[in-house]
Amino acid sequence: MSALDVPRAELALLVLYLNKAEARDKICRAIQYGSKFLSNGDAGTAQNVDKSTSLARKVFRLFKFVNDLHALISPVPRGTPLLLILLGKSKNALLSTFLFLDQIVWLGRTGIYKNKERAELIGRISLYCWMGSSICSTLVEIGELGRLSVSMKKLEKDLKGSDKYKNEQYRAKLQNSNERSLALVKAAMDIVVAVGLLQLAPKKITPRVTGAYGFATSLISCYQLLPSRPKSKTP
Repeated sequence: MSALDVPRAELALLVLYLNKAEARDKICRAIQYGSKFLSNGDAGTAQNVDKSTSLARKVFRLFKFVNDLHALISPVPRGTPLLLILLGKSKNALLSTFLFLDQIVWLGRTGIYKNKERAELIGRISLYCWMGSSICSTLVEIGELGRLSVSMKKLEKDLKGSDKYKNEQYRAKLQNSNERSLALVKAAMDIVVAVGLLQLAPKKITPRVTGAYGFATSLISCYQLLPSRPKSKTP
C-alpha cells in the first residue's frame, strides 16, 4: 500500500460527493443561511451573499419537483399504516408544489416573469407548501421511529441471552433509527426556518435565528449526503 493510496481514496470520495447536484445545493444553502445569520437582515456584504446564493440555488432545483411527483405516485412498502401513508404522500405533494412554484419565483427574480407582485405572492405560497411538507416529514419520522422502537424491543426479547449488537438485523434497525432521529431533528428545525422566512413571528424568529437554524439543517443535509466509505478488506 503506497503512501498516496489513502489521500487518493479520500479525494475520490470528495469528487463523488461534489459530483452530486444535491450536495452542491446544500453547500450553497449553508453559505446562504450562514450569510443570513451574519447579516441579521441588515444591508451589507453578508446580505448580498445571502440574496445572490439564494438565487443561484434555484437553478439547481429546476425540474426537481419531478422527484417528489414520482415519489407521490410510487407504491409504499407493505404494512405501512394508512396515516403514515397519507402524511408521506402529503409531504411529497407539498414539496413537489413548492419546487414547482419556486421556478416561477426564479423567473420573477431574473426578470423573465414581469409581474413582481404575483411572483412575491407565489413565493409566499411556495414557502407555506415547504413548511407544510416539513410538518408532514416531522410527523412521519415520529411515526416511523415509534414503529422501529416496537420492532427493536420485540427483537431484543427474541435475542435474550445473546449480544444484540452482534445481530445484523438489530444493527440495521439501530442504524435506521439513528438516521430517522437525525431526519426528525432536521425536519423540526426546518419548520422554524420556514416560519422565519414567512415572518410569522418576527419578534421571536429574527433573520439571525432563521440563519442559525437554516445553517444547522444545511450541515445535517450535507452529512446525510456523504458517500459511505468502502469497507476495508482484512487479510
